[in-house]
Amino acid sequence: MDQLKGACIFGQSGGPTSVINSSAYGIIRSALDSPCITRVLGAAYGIKGVLNDTLYDMGREDPEELARLPYTPASALGSCRYKLADPEKDDTDYKRILEIFKKYDVRYFFYNGGNDSMDTCNKISKYMNKVGYDCRVMGVPKTIDNDLWGTDHCPGYGSAAKYIATTCMEVYQDAHVYDSGMVCIIEIMGRHAGWLTAAAALASNYGAGPDLVYLPETVFDMDRFLEDVEAVYRKTGNCFVAVSEGIHYADGTFVSEAKTSATDGFGHAQLGGLAARLADVVKQRMHVKVRGIELNLLQRCAAHLASQTDITEAYRAGAAAVKAAVSGMTDRMVIFQRQYQEGNYFCRIGFLPLEEVANKEKKIPLDWIKADGTGLELPFLEYVLPLVQGEPELSLEESLPRFAMLKKIRA
Repeated sequence: MDQLKGACIFGQSGGPTSVINSSAYGIIRSALDSPCITRVLGAAYGIKGVLNDTLYDMGREDPEELARLPYTPASALGSCRYKLADPEKDDTDYKRILEIFKKYDVRYFFYNGGNDSMDTCNKISKYMNKVGYDCRVMGVPKTIDNDLWGTDHCPGYGSAAKYIATTCMEVYQDAHVYDSGMVCIIEIMGRHAGWLTAAAALASNYGAGPDLVYLPETVFDMDRFLEDVEAVYRKTGNCFVAVSEGIHYADGTFVSEAKTSATDGFGHAQLGGLAARLADVVKQRMHVKVRGIELNLLQRCAAHLASQTDITEAYRAGAAAVKAAVSGMTDRMVIFQRQYQEGNYFCRIGFLPLEEVANKEKKIPLDWIKADGTGLELPFLEYVLPLVQGEPELSLEESLPRFAMLKKIRA
């Protein structure tokens, strides 16, 4: 295939992670080094930056600051939750995107995000093909939720899982310092898939974690939950519980007090307040000391506890997207394929059509969850453990983290 020369645009979308900027660095560094890519542009706040013509010239950034990106949490260029309409019903945004692509001679578009971001990527790819504009579009996976279909795991998940397991081990120690009993309930992110909450089972497996773990893959029963908590408390004098924010009743309604009064840009319920609600229910039932803890944003910004495996794989995902696009590939998302060699884990890079992964969710296999729905089986532990390995080589100043400081010069 003939080489396609032109500029590229890179954007970040959806909730940030500890390693999303590692994928950014993989894309930016590889694109800057590619003779086919004439200019590397970063979109401010994802696709909104394209629509608003707010683009940064990444070639004018200090290389040393760019090199700090893999160890800098959150989205360095800014993110968004913006849903593109069906182009058959409203092509206004697509015409604007095409206008911007032509203005800067953009021939490569890389979008880093989760399920909804892959939908955005897929729609742009199909539209450009429909109107005959030669532009290679690649999706780079990202989500702490680990629920992207078609890939063994997602960049961002390993670091979040490591943070959750470590935090649970620390909370366990704190919750057991007194001779009086306590019920501790820790709320972990995860709307429909329980991968994050399941990571708490790593702490339990190493002797200092939750007694009970509840995931959205199974139906939640409040009466059964209270019986489970009481049984553990009677036996040990304490009870430590991990719950996914998305646990739900048999009719599908969330246990959380926050229903759908608040939603993100894609209409998904903004959940929260579950730990406090369950703590109140337990207190009324058992009349014991209860503490509710909500990890909230801490799960996705704890760069100090990132997995080096996750950082490395996130970089590889970004770099692979650029290499594949320059080689002629388009309309694909990077995926991870788990391999073992002499018992040792390693990760291969693959690709899937965007339309196959857009708006699909991958949940924990039911046979990885205990039959009574209160914990995880060995296959999950074997799955997650390789993903949390390795310590980040953080840059420090006065023992505090030194994150990337980009100039963000407008194109």
